Amino acid sequence: MRKIVIAVDGFSSNGKSTMAKSLAKEIGYIYIDSGAMYRAVTLYCIEHNLFNGDSLDEAQLHNEIENIKVEFHLNKETGTPDTYLNGENVEARIRSMEVSSKVSVVSAIPFVRHAMVALQQEMGKAKGIVMDGRDIGTVVFPDAELKVFVTADAEIRAQRRFDELRSKGDMKTTFEEVLENLKTRDHLDQTRAESPLVKADDAILLDNSYMTIDEQMQWLLEKFKQITTN
Repeated sequence: MRKIVIAVDGFSSNGKSTMAKSLAKEIGYIYIDSGAMYRAVTLYCIEHNLFNGDSLDEAQLHNEIENIKVEFHLNKETGTPDTYLNGENVEARIRSMEVSSKVSVVSAIPFVRHAMVALQQEMGKAKGIVMDGRDIGTVVFPDAELKVFVTADAEIRAQRRFDELRSKGDMKTTFEEVLENLKTRDHLDQTRAESPLVKADDAILLDNSYMTIDEQMQWLLEKFKQITTN
């Protein structure tokens, strides 16, 4: 069976990362969370005081971007990759609301995107990968053999994100804050000048608003088998 590149794009908090991880594990592919890479850069900016409120010192970030190394290493306990920033496991810290509220600002910067896209393309040269993000099927791997664009109702996505935060011990963030953050990110992702979030012409649309995880997996496996066995 030939190896392919699977590109999964879509809106935030629609479960696409969990879906992509599960698919990669099921078919024996490598999973790469491109969104985690931008979150790691955002965390770097926060921890190195490059933010003044919501304002980012882009000139300083440009000077330091070559010093920001993002990698993925398999977590033997979970069976999925964790995100490492300059050699440190930051998987938990990059999922905070503070990072979520600033990541769209960082990911809209052209030189940041160029740096991350170059890394992502290098990771996918050997194929046999599942990568999820916002521009994987349009910019990173426009020739990917299987492209999936995931969407879901905004309030359903906000509830999923809210439940995730609660499960990780965040009892302060309200549902309204999560929903507002999600809507803001949707707008920024779709309207940014550099690699905006759009569905690739040849991507298959998946609305998972009312699908179970098992139903999603069956749907994905069917699409994967159709391409790799023909």
